[in-house]
Amino acid sequence: MEHISFGTDGWRATLDTFTDDRVRIVGQAVANYLHAEGFTAPVVVGYDARETSEGFAESLAEVLAGNGFDVILPERDRPTPLVATAVVERELAGALMITASHNSAEYNGVKFIPSDGAPALPSVTDAVANRLTEPKLAPVSEWGTVERVDLQTPHAEAAHSLVDTDLTGLTIVYDAMHGSGRGVTDALLREAGAEVHTVRVERDPTFGGSPPEPSGEHLEPLVDAVKEHNADIGIANDGDADRVGFVTPDRGHLDENLFYAALYEYLLKSESGPAVRTVSTTFLIDRIAEAHGQSVVETEVGFKWVANAMKEHDALVGGEESGGFSIRGHVREKDGVLMGLLGAAVTAAEPIDDRVNRLLETHGDIVASKSSVDCPDSEKARVINNLKDDLPETVAGRDIADVVSLDGFKLLLDDGSWILVRPSGTEPKMRVYAESSSQEHVDTLLQAGRELVEPLI
Repeated sequence: MEHISFGTDGWRATLDTFTDDRVRIVGQAVANYLHAEGFTAPVVVGYDARETSEGFAESLAEVLAGNGFDVILPERDRPTPLVATAVVERELAGALMITASHNSAEYNGVKFIPSDGAPALPSVTDAVANRLTEPKLAPVSEWGTVERVDLQTPHAEAAHSLVDTDLTGLTIVYDAMHGSGRGVTDALLREAGAEVHTVRVERDPTFGGSPPEPSGEHLEPLVDAVKEHNADIGIANDGDADRVGFVTPDRGHLDENLFYAALYEYLLKSESGPAVRTVSTTFLIDRIAEAHGQSVVETEVGFKWVANAMKEHDALVGGEESGGFSIRGHVREKDGVLMGLLGAAVTAAEPIDDRVNRLLETHGDIVASKSSVDCPDSEKARVINNLKDDLPETVAGRDIADVVSLDGFKLLLDDGSWILVRPSGTEPKMRVYAESSSQEHVDTLLQAGRELVEPLI
């Protein structure tokens, strides 16, 4: 219906568009989809720390109950991975999650999580979108129940069973960025024995006036706190705690590509298996895999593709450069809470800066970054089609050795560096990514990428 559009991870919009009436329409569409697929089990409805989120979640619960489904609500705002874990642990029909994740406070969103706990693939979101309609509720006598439950304890038990580590002696600073990870990730770390200091763990629906995104530009308070407490590592979650960011004593903000490399090498000490990475994620993962006799599966950007490939290839780990990761044996949804615990375990085994230095010395330096160019959503397909007909033979003075068209265009250069141009799935922008052995060359590649795109918009 008008104004409701499912993108990479559900429907997100500013609050002038994201209204209660439209949220209820989405709830009815999900109820219609579940009925059509023969599901009768309960549905969990989660929500993040935004001012409007609990009210939207209660509206969804009303629509689902009015369609005969028993509904589970958490006792407070909780991270998306706790909701996904509940779907699998309780064998539910699925979940709806009210969150705009790392977007700023003027946004909200809703996404559907199917019965396997993994992100919904387009075949599912299309089936939901095709059923958008005004709510049609049964007589009250036929409604399902609505119950508030504890989602934190089952997730914590699952996390500790997967990461059985003793963090005694480790000093950590945790930054919730005022989001739903507060009292969850930090509690998990303390349960494992760490000394945990905290910043921004008060609920603030405005997220302190900046987006709750654990990128370098937003983690200055965590960098300062790591120095103040002489901490071994700093850990941050985004607004709904499905993503994670790290701060180290030497580097400050740790590039998520480098964390993924450290995580994969750590896991390979005790298990084997391929890694799944998106087309925008570092080739350092490939070098580590090759050194251990393993393989790498490359996917489109978006954790739904990572999760699907993890299942198909029985992958040990899957991740993306934006900070979303999961591991074998866990729910196939990105989980910033579990990754906080795993990042601490990686650090306890070997200081994180030492580990990253060793990996770069062994496998070669990598520097990765990205940039954006404004582009209306309606123009993205045209820009990509035009770029296909206008690809250069060289970029920044290097020959193009190969082109990967899995998601946009990834130009592999003859010196091992690369540049990727693709449409954003969450914002009206074209993304430009680059990886090379120096920051100077990456900056040059990003500028070349912008110069490729801008004339086409």
